[in-house]
Amino acid sequence: MRAKLETVKTLLDALPFINKFRDDIIVVKYGGSAQTSDELKAKFAEDIALLQIVGMKPVVVHGGGKSITNLLKELNIETKFIDGQRVTTKEVMRIAEMVLSGEVNKEIVSLLNSQGAKAIGISGKDANFIKAIHKDREKFGYTGVIEEINPEVVFNIIDDGFVPVIAPIASGGEMGHPGFNINADLAASRVAIALNARKVLFLTDTQGVLDKSGNLINTLTISKVEELKNDNTIHGGMVPKVDACIEALRGGVKKAHIIDGRLEHSLLLEILTSSGIGTCIEL
Repeated sequence: MRAKLETVKTLLDALPFINKFRDDIIVVKYGGSAQTSDELKAKFAEDIALLQIVGMKPVVVHGGGKSITNLLKELNIETKFIDGQRVTTKEVMRIAEMVLSGEVNKEIVSLLNSQGAKAIGISGKDANFIKAIHKDREKFGYTGVIEEINPEVVFNIIDDGFVPVIAPIASGGEMGHPGFNINADLAASRVAIALNARKVLFLTDTQGVLDKSGNLINTLTISKVEELKNDNTIHGGMVPKVDACIEALRGGVKKAHIIDGRLEHSLLLEILTSSGIGTCIEL
């Protein structure tokens, strides 16, 4: 009986958040360990399905860097990084699109469909949904920065009752152009802005933003984030994630979250509980 009462308490705790975020678009950047563990993949799909069932409108933007690197190694194609970003030659671009728009995207779509969340996979090339330009052609090749997003493509998918699953491959806008490889964190941020999303959540391989003692910081403002970057508390791979959060917030998204994708049901714990589990950043 006690276990049943605890279940009821959990549901009651979630109820205000379900009411609050009903009909809101929630953008989730899906990557890291959550994308490589079979068990975590299933839990992620369950979370997205539940969010849709209770009336929210989840949108998934995914990465797939490890899968790209693994296939490049198998094909003996050289790949290198500068400042943490992949240099995307034309040959690497072909593999990146094959992996992201093909293998990874369709696996996520199948996972969501298996849990009852009807999903449709697209990339930025579909209907020129995402247009980009060269970040630095000489230095990074076909690694791009987003120039324009047409949100109507995704709105139509949502209105038809589907979960959009977006591969971060952008259109070059010219006939025969191979397209651009886009950083998935930055793609999630720009997509959230274009869709006027209520929230954007980034699944990572850490608890969230940590202080110098390694303790989780539950809430931050943009100004505090800048302070922590300046004193090197926020450093390395966390910098582009908080920068993506800041871009989203300045673009109109109300809250940005960095959460631990290694934890089962991390999405539900962050969105539907009063305590949350990661770092929430707001204006």
